[in-house]
Amino acid sequence: MYILYLIIILFLFILAASGIKIVRPNERGLVERLGKFKKEVKAGIHFIIPFFDRMQKVDLREHVIDVPPQEVITKDNVVVTVDAVIYYEITDAYKAVYNVSNFEFATIKLAQTNLRNVIGELELDQTLTSREKINTKLRTVLDEATDKWGIRITRVEIKKIDPPKDIMEAMSKQMKAERTKRAAILEAEGIRQSEILKAEGQKQAAILKAEGEAEAIKKVAEANKFKLITEAKGQGDAIKLVFKAIHDGNPTTDLIAIRYLETLKEVANGTATKIFLPMEVSGILGSIGAIGEMFKNDKNGGESNNA
Repeated sequence: MYILYLIIILFLFILAASGIKIVRPNERGLVERLGKFKKEVKAGIHFIIPFFDRMQKVDLREHVIDVPPQEVITKDNVVVTVDAVIYYEITDAYKAVYNVSNFEFATIKLAQTNLRNVIGELELDQTLTSREKINTKLRTVLDEATDKWGIRITRVEIKKIDPPKDIMEAMSKQMKAERTKRAAILEAEGIRQSEILKAEGQKQAAILKAEGEAEAIKKVAEANKFKLITEAKGQGDAIKLVFKAIHDGNPTTDLIAIRYLETLKEVANGTATKIFLPMEVSGILGSIGAIGEMFKNDKNGGESNNA
């Protein structure tokens, strides 16, 4: 008898324990009573009627869905294999449970369909270089489609896009050729810059050399000018002294004529083939003639005395 009571008490305890439900902070609980939705409960401890009520918990944390790789045809008819991942979170537990039977499977199929549509509008080069554009457009489309399921698509990421092997080889050759082209351009640009700098250096050197030579010529000219001025001043002073000495000595016309003849002798000894005489030479020649007549008269007088 006691054993029967013990069994009944144990059964009631287990039954009561099955009616206690604990909901975590990141979950929501959907309570059904006899197959009909009764209420949605938040985090905490809750009691339900065993055998009559049933609670289904929904995780509200962000989840990741790995979209299986699939072949997609681009706008320029190139078949590429695309692999993507989808990040989502449940915003409405009721819709996620009652509006779709398996929201993860439905989201994957929806992502595959829209992925083909988005990439089908782009050429291969655009597909490889516009991942951010593809991610944004795909996230927008999926978020709008899954809104009625109580799901918010937070992020879509394209993991990889694999073109066919022959396309990869052609792209590799193209990239190699492009790098070779850029290297040749950079080398030519370097040579051009080097030649420009060299020419600029030569130009500056020539300018500095010309400026130096001009400065040297200027200094030499100034020195020669100073020398000539000094010599002319000295000659002028000498002439003044000679002229003064001559006037102070009160020279006669005969003496001046003799000095003039001596000067003409020195001039005639030069290499010049022509000699220009000043206009005053007529007076001097007259003095020379007078001197000649004087010597002639003296000679005649001597001969007369001797006779």
